[in-house]
Amino acid sequence: MAKDNLERSTYLSIKEILTSAREKAYKAVNFAMVEAYWNVGKLIVEAQDGNERAEYGDYLLKNISKELTKEFGKGFTITNLKYMRQFYLAFSKGHTLCDQLSWSHYRLLSKIDDENIRRFYVDECVEGNWSVRQLERQINSFYYQRILASQNKQNVRNEIKQLEKGIQAEDIIKDPFVLEFMGLNDHRDFTEIEVEKALMDNLQKFLLELGKGFSFVARQKRITAEGDHFYIDLVFYNYILKCFILIDLKVGKLSHQDIGQMDFYVRYFENEIKSDSDNPTIGIILSSERNETVVKYSVLEESKQLFSAKYLPYLPTEEELKKELKRERNLIEIEKGLQD
Repeated sequence: MAKDNLERSTYLSIKEILTSAREKAYKAVNFAMVEAYWNVGKLIVEAQDGNERAEYGDYLLKNISKELTKEFGKGFTITNLKYMRQFYLAFSKGHTLCDQLSWSHYRLLSKIDDENIRRFYVDECVEGNWSVRQLERQINSFYYQRILASQNKQNVRNEIKQLEKGIQAEDIIKDPFVLEFMGLNDHRDFTEIEVEKALMDNLQKFLLELGKGFSFVARQKRITAEGDHFYIDLVFYNYILKCFILIDLKVGKLSHQDIGQMDFYVRYFENEIKSDSDNPTIGIILSSERNETVVKYSVLEESKQLFSAKYLPYLPTEEELKKELKRERNLIEIEKGLQD
């Protein structure tokens, strides 16, 4: 018994040492990123001389974004550079930056216009050791106004602990912003069920074998907007149509939320990814249910005429996609013994 207790005690001591070391390493990486992006924002503000809306300001960001992306990879879109500029303007005194807050925290805090309210959230975030999700919830639920009006402020402070989990050290290193900054790959496991993965494997192969100009770009393509990360199942570029084609696959019934999400993906690619010489982006949503397959094309309103006239001859028809998904799903279910 004494031996078991000694082993347990030794294990817990080692665990504490390693956990503490990991937390220190993660915080060091995060704060190095925060300081770097603060300095980037400072340089942008100085170069623009306060005229961010001027033609030169846009030209400057566009060219810097292009060069930084070429040199350092993802993470330096025009939108992200504007966030860095906004960050510097909101926290112009660099010595006040806190190493307990991540870049994701500061992105949210920079959107708060009132300096006093922003300072309040910084202090509460540090004192409460809030995660990014906790901070976002508190801002969106008017925590500042509620705490001022409350007779029992501690109850209001404790509420967030039941609603959202706090910072977990292991979450920091998984943050895509950190991975981008360190130049590491975002190794994200597919989160959909096994059937969906198998369907995507086949769909990717099917489209490339169509012979209609499809060129594979990415799988589980991550895009980031307003600090949130989204993943597009498949991304192709069609060199005949000269446009990106985004595909999202749903195992189950297609919802209005799925359609809205694809419209968002298409607009994101229009604004952030495609070049001026590319044609409008196309989105395809596939829903593979047990008894029904649904296919929906998503294009911007202003692209519908071009879509009908030029795109359709080079894209798989709805019937082709339905037939292929149904055939493949039947094979998968037979192989896995999933049929009733």
